[in-house]
Amino acid sequence: MRVAIPKPVMQALGLIDMPDMQVKNGVIELRPVVVNPGAGRVQGAQRIALESDNVLVWPAFANEADADLKG
Repeated sequence: MRVAIPKPVMQALGLIDMPDMQVKNGVIELRPVVVNPGAGRVQGAQRIALESDNVLVWPAFANEADADLKG
C-alpha cells in the first residue's frame, strides 16, 4: 500500500527531504531527519587552518601569560 502526502503538507511539517519514519504502538510517525549540528566541524577547522595566514583574529584578547610562552 502506498500513501501519497502532498508536497505542501510535507514542507509545512518540515519534512523536505526523506523523513525518518517509525511505527510505535500502531502509529506511524514521520519526523524530519535530525542532522548532527557538529558534523563537519573538524573538516571546517582544518580548511580554515590551511587557508589562513595563522594570525590572531583578536590580538587584544590574548592571555596574560602569553609573553612567557616559548615557541
